[in-house]
Amino acid sequence: MDVKLSTWLMLVVSLPGRSQTLRMRLWRALKGAGAAMLRDGVYVLPESDGAQVLFKAQVGEANQAGGSAHVVPFTSTDPSQEAELRAAFDRTQAYARGLESLAVLRRGLRQLGEAEARKRIAAARRELEAVAAIDFFPGAARARVETTLTDLEHALNAQFAPDEPHGKKTAIPHCRMQDYRGRVWATRRHLWIDRVASAWLIRRFIDPRAEFRWLKKPAACPKHIVGFDFDGAQFSHVGARVTFEVLAASFGLDRDPRLARLGRLIGYLDIGGVPVADAAGFASVMAGARARHGEDDNALLADMSTVLDCLYAAYSETEGGSP
Repeated sequence: MDVKLSTWLMLVVSLPGRSQTLRMRLWRALKGAGAAMLRDGVYVLPESDGAQVLFKAQVGEANQAGGSAHVVPFTSTDPSQEAELRAAFDRTQAYARGLESLAVLRRGLRQLGEAEARKRIAAARRELEAVAAIDFFPGAARARVETTLTDLEHALNAQFAPDEPHGKKTAIPHCRMQDYRGRVWATRRHLWIDRVASAWLIRRFIDPRAEFRWLKKPAACPKHIVGFDFDGAQFSHVGARVTFEVLAASFGLDRDPRLARLGRLIGYLDIGGVPVADAAGFASVMAGARARHGEDDNALLADMSTVLDCLYAAYSETEGGSP
């Protein structure tokens, strides 16, 4: 099979002999970005806009300190050189250490409280994302760690939220907001991410006067109450969409790019999928709020509603448009 030859950027830098602080700052910046050191003063990265910005910043610092630096673009000359360069970016050992840590966490999962377990899994997710950010040639090792971590997250949800709903194979209903104003809504007690975000969405956008009931046994939900996020509820998972996304789509709210972005965050944290940058931080805040309020779901919803309001406002700055 033909090997595709890559385009690379090489930074060649020479610093004044006594510039130890600058050397350390340069080394940390390049190491953090995943650059490979071919020899002292010679660094390489796969060509990208980010690599251009990083290397040019180091050129500026070196020149300002009285040294010299140059950025040299080049293309590998043959498959042998390509393989040698790529080997300098092999992250297999980092992923292997991650797998070992996940195995230890999995063995001790049942001895941990929920808040601590979620804290440790969030930390594992951050470590994986840090490695993935500098994994320019991902392969089987990365896929294996991601699968293992997703399986562990599912095991955690199965342990602490065993009654998670199953995705129905049905069309998402289209509803009128005026038919759902001033209603009583109900979901499973001891809120977690999809339920708390769905409750926020309901009160923030669908039914500002909504009252909530937190159910010990969802099957006993009265018929006149609007159920969400449990099997048999009016609004719950549909296919690969979590309840938050189903509610947004049902009421035409998914056209708001900020809510769509929140939906990706909630969906990833609830059932997995494509990683989302804010996921680990949001899960940590949620776990802390849950530990803080214990069984008081009303207080938990109040705290997390503020967090979700802030995220929605932050997303309005990056997605464009007005709230």
